[in-house]
Amino acid sequence: MIEARHLRVLRAVAATGSFSAAARELGCTQPAVSQQMKVLEASVGTTLLIRTSREMRLTQAGEVLVRHATGILSGLTAAEEEVAAIAGLRAGRVRLVSFPSGSSTLVPAALAALRAARPGTRVSLVDAEPPRSVEMLRDGDCDVALAFRYDSVHDDSTGESTGGAAAEEWGDLVVRPLLSDRLVGLLPEGHRLAGAETVSIADLADESWIAGCPRCRRQLVDACEKAGFTPRIDFATDDYPAVIGLVGAGLGVAFLPELAMESVLPKAARTVTVEPAVRREIVALTLPDLARVPAVAATLDQLERAAAR
Repeated sequence: MIEARHLRVLRAVAATGSFSAAARELGCTQPAVSQQMKVLEASVGTTLLIRTSREMRLTQAGEVLVRHATGILSGLTAAEEEVAAIAGLRAGRVRLVSFPSGSSTLVPAALAALRAARPGTRVSLVDAEPPRSVEMLRDGDCDVALAFRYDSVHDDSTGESTGGAAAEEWGDLVVRPLLSDRLVGLLPEGHRLAGAETVSIADLADESWIAGCPRCRRQLVDACEKAGFTPRIDFATDDYPAVIGLVGAGLGVAFLPELAMESVLPKAARTVTVEPAVRREIVALTLPDLARVPAVAATLDQLERAAAR
């Protein structure tokens, strides 16, 4: 008989690559991890791990079991939370992961409203950019992921999009759309175009660029190449205040989401509208089983309300 605790150990070993690393992650000893794996292999009647002096890898049976473990453990967590909520044992818990600009804008209002409506609900928050945040959700390391994807370049004059993320990227998840976040140009205040109402991406072809997270960086390159040039990226940082500081110091120009600008006061920099428009779709994601958990459903509702304000 396969037990949930054995599956958690197997998943930790598969993720970390060793018994000792899995033990650190699980907060137990290496011999305990080794013993749990022996019990699990005896339960299923086959070898799940191949251990050599140089590496540890899953057998085919181990890969199958790890693949199913995420859904099984997420389903068990959802069942425990839902039953506890129905029985009145606790108001629930929610593990939330969000990208930084969402953490500083949407999340505070949503969690304040959630606490007022459900005082007993416990919420934890961790910062992570997609696709890492989505991987955490699928791996059972969080209950709700605030994420985004780009709609490539959108021409407001024609209403047409020149590309877009594939719908199947989140096809296995429950997707709660929150808002469409347009990117704005950020220029040094002394820049020749700083006073313009609208700037074409092509007008910035000769500029030095400051890029953000890997997904944002790919989108920047895509937007610029569609405008006929490849951007010269001299700086890259995930920290929005750092981007604004670099722009303010005259070291380059950048694209930043409007949502990010809500929580940061630009110094020595000016925002401009950029055409064609570049937008990112911001959503809250969860697993189908978790969507039925009252505390998770309430969190999704509050995130949606916060985005509508």
